[in-house]
Amino acid sequence: MRDNAKGGALTEVTFYILLSLYTPKHGYAVMQFIEEKTDGRLSLGAGTLYGALNSLQDKKWIEPCGDCDGRKREYNITMQGKEIAEKELARLNELVRVASEIIGEVQYE
Repeated sequence: MRDNAKGGALTEVTFYILLSLYTPKHGYAVMQFIEEKTDGRLSLGAGTLYGALNSLQDKKWIEPCGDCDGRKREYNITMQGKEIAEKELARLNELVRVASEIIGEVQYE
C-alpha cells in the first residue's frame, strides 16, 4: 500500500478500512462496511482486503482483538491508527476548504 504516514495522503481504501475498525469487525464485515458507505463504488475482493489488513497490522495501525480462535478474526483500530485517520481527516478538510474557496460551494440536487 502506498500510504504516507508523514503527512501524505492515505489511499481511499486504507482510510475506509481504518474508519470501519473504530468498531471491531471481521474481514467480511469490513468489506460490507466499505461497499455500503461508498454505495457500491468500492468493492474489495478478499485477497485485496486481507493483504491490506496484514499491511495495516505490520504498521501497527490495526490489531486483532477478542478471541482469535474462532473462524472469524476481528480487528480493531489502534491509537496510532486513530492518529493516522485523524490526520487524514484534517488533510481532507483542508483540501475541501481550499477547493471551496477556488471553485465555490457546490450545491447538489
